Amino acid sequence: MSSSPTSDTGGLRRGRAPGRVVRAVLSRAAHPLLLVSVVAVFVSSVRFGWAQDRVTLLFQLSVLGYLVVLEYLIPYERAWQPNRREWGWYAVYYVLTALSGALGQTLVMIAVGAVARPDSMFPLWVEIPFALLLGSLTSYTVHRLGHVNPWLWRLHGVHHVPDKVNVGNNGVNHVADVLISQASVQLTVALVGFSERAVFGVGLFVIAQGYFIHANITVRLGRLNHVFAGPEQHRLHHSTDLAEAGHYGSELSVWDRVFGSYTWHPGREPASVGLVRPETFPGTGAILATLVHPLRRSAKAGETAG
Repeated sequence: MSSSPTSDTGGLRRGRAPGRVVRAVLSRAAHPLLLVSVVAVFVSSVRFGWAQDRVTLLFQLSVLGYLVVLEYLIPYERAWQPNRREWGWYAVYYVLTALSGALGQTLVMIAVGAVARPDSMFPLWVEIPFALLLGSLTSYTVHRLGHVNPWLWRLHGVHHVPDKVNVGNNGVNHVADVLISQASVQLTVALVGFSERAVFGVGLFVIAQGYFIHANITVRLGRLNHVFAGPEQHRLHHSTDLAEAGHYGSELSVWDRVFGSYTWHPGREPASVGLVRPETFPGTGAILATLVHPLRRSAKAGETAG
C-alpha cells in the first residue's frame, strides 16, 4: 500500500499570487481544452480524410504529452510523479501493449469494418452521443466484471499494483485485459449499427478520457463530475478502502450513478491507493512475471477480486 498523500494536493497554494492564478486557470481549463481537441481532431479527420489509425496514434501520444506537462504544472500529489526507473517500466508496458495488441486490434477493426455501416444512419451529432452512451455502458460493465470475477481480476489487478496514480502508469495493464476491454466496446458499438465515423469519434473520446482520469493533476470539474469521469473520482477507484473504490466508468460517470457505484463528493480523497493485498501480484517492475501471472495453476492464498 502507499502512504497517504501529503496535505499539499497539487501546488495550487504554492508560490506567489500570479503562479496561483495560472494554476487555478489550468485546473479549470485542462478538461475543456482536452474535449475541444477531441472535437477538432475528429472534425478535421472527417473533413480531410485522414487515415484513422495514424490519427489515433498521434492523438494518443499528444494527449499523453499534454497531461505529462500538466502533471508538472498542477500536480495533485508530487510524491506520485514517476521517477526515472518507473518511467522505464511504464515505457516497456506501453510498447508491449501496443505491439502485442496490434494483431488483436487489427482483427477487431476488420470485424468493425465488416459490420459497421460506412455511412451514418442518423446525423453524426445524433449518432455519436448514443454510441458514446452504449460504449461507455459496455466499458463500465467489463471494468466492473474485472473487479468481481476472480479470473478477470487476475488480469485487471495488474493495473492496480502501483501505489500511485499518474498518467504514465495508466498503461500498466495486462495485454489480455486491454484487448478484452477494447474489443468489447468497439464490437458492441459496431454491431448495433453505428457508422465507422461514429466508432472512430467515440474512440478518440475514450483515449482522451482514459488518460485524463488517470492523470496526477489538480482539476476542478465541478458539476460536470456528474456527467464525465475525472481524476477526482478515479483516484477513489484506486483506493485501498474498497468501500469507496467505486467509479468503474472511465468516460462517463452516469453509469456509476445508475448502478450505485458513485462514491465521490467534493473534498473526498483516498487515504492510500494500490492493492489491498500487494503480495498477491508481482511488482510492476517484474514485467515477465506479470504477463504470466494469470496462467499460474493456482492463485496465491488470499488473492481475490478487488
